[in-house]
Amino acid sequence: MLAIVVLLTGCTLLLGYANKARCTGPEFDEAGRSQPDYDLRIDRDVCYSDIQHLWLGRDIDKHVFPYVHGSITPEGQLKGGTVEYPVLTGLVIWAGAVFADNDAGYLLGSALLMAPFGLLTGFLLARLTRWWALLWALGPPLVLYAFHNWDLPVVACAVAAVYAVHGWRTTRPLADRATVAAVLLGLGFAFKLYPGAFLLPLALYVLLMAEPGRLAWGKALRVPLAGALTVVLVNLPFALAGYEGWRASFTFQQLRKVDITTNSIWYWGLRPKSGPDNAEFQELMDVLSPTLVLTSFAVAAAVGLWRWHRTGEYPWLGVSGAMLCGFLLLHKVHSPQYTLWLLPFFVLLALPWRWIVAYLAVDLVMGIGIFRWYYTLKTGGIGIDDGLAAQAVAVGVWGRAALLVVLFVVFLTVGTRLRPDTAYLPAPAGGPDGSDAAQRQANTGCS
Repeated sequence: MLAIVVLLTGCTLLLGYANKARCTGPEFDEAGRSQPDYDLRIDRDVCYSDIQHLWLGRDIDKHVFPYVHGSITPEGQLKGGTVEYPVLTGLVIWAGAVFADNDAGYLLGSALLMAPFGLLTGFLLARLTRWWALLWALGPPLVLYAFHNWDLPVVACAVAAVYAVHGWRTTRPLADRATVAAVLLGLGFAFKLYPGAFLLPLALYVLLMAEPGRLAWGKALRVPLAGALTVVLVNLPFALAGYEGWRASFTFQQLRKVDITTNSIWYWGLRPKSGPDNAEFQELMDVLSPTLVLTSFAVAAAVGLWRWHRTGEYPWLGVSGAMLCGFLLLHKVHSPQYTLWLLPFFVLLALPWRWIVAYLAVDLVMGIGIFRWYYTLKTGGIGIDDGLAAQAVAVGVWGRAALLVVLFVVFLTVGTRLRPDTAYLPAPAGGPDGSDAAQRQANTGCS
């Protein structure tokens, strides 16, 4: 079973690479940019990737080590090797270009570097859920987005954290498992930030489940401390070697505006106010978006506590998935490849098939429609809301938004698909109302 899942994951990754490689070559200019008509092909043929595109503009083609000599201009332009991602992703970006002299070689080098993370994710999901891992191995998102950006390493970190808690074959107690998971989530934060949010539900899980009948405060505190220490140790060398370049990656994200490239509900729901030149609107988004994201995190964690009160088990995986839904819905940027972040939760949680199929279908419409829409805008002769591609984008944006609201609720109510024969599943500790723990386990369980 493991071999089949990993093999199929590898086949899908090959398809994902072939899909993006359609945009490379056959000729290259002096800077190593694919020719001819690169700017048109990437959208017309739906083969755009950030990896190939950023070969130019971040000194990747010059093989400059990231952050150390970098900075950002007052207009928000990065220079000197700084990239707009956390430091471990920056290292992957740099390493993929070591043997490249054009954007095609860079795409290939990056794909070879990241493919093992995709295979590892498939392997771990199969260990945790058996054949349900085929949702990862054969899912359309892996074809569309595996090499769209540098997301496979962060997804592997998040899934590895789940494996450390529930799949690791060891006699170590929950607190030790969770500490290892916290380190992995800290590494994930150093790749793409979002796994850091899962430290909260994991800490609550340890607090409520590590010591049946009592709150394990000391063990729970190890989770955020281990995660934070990991983040500091990974970032500190870069901050010391080149603070300005390291800080510039965060400044870039803070300065990013809600515009036609962000694919978020804020741009599509508030046009024409959401123009990049509307300073008042952009300042509002800088406050409103993160505030609502953090509010969704608090709501998810609180609902998790309510479920623990009723069942005796804190659903940290469901809470983590709901938090991710809140982020994807309310953040001012919603890049297409973020679906890769969500896909493991489709595997791990007992989500009804109708929601899985609906989300993957809408995402497919969005993943294709957005680039065809960009192509029609580039070639002119059509309005921003006219044509089939524009309608596909509208379906994608609002379809995903509606489904994220549904998934936020469903993730908080369903069980998991973790294998009961191998997964570590502590007995319900009993909630504050003193209900019988055995009855709670009968009402919760795994599916």
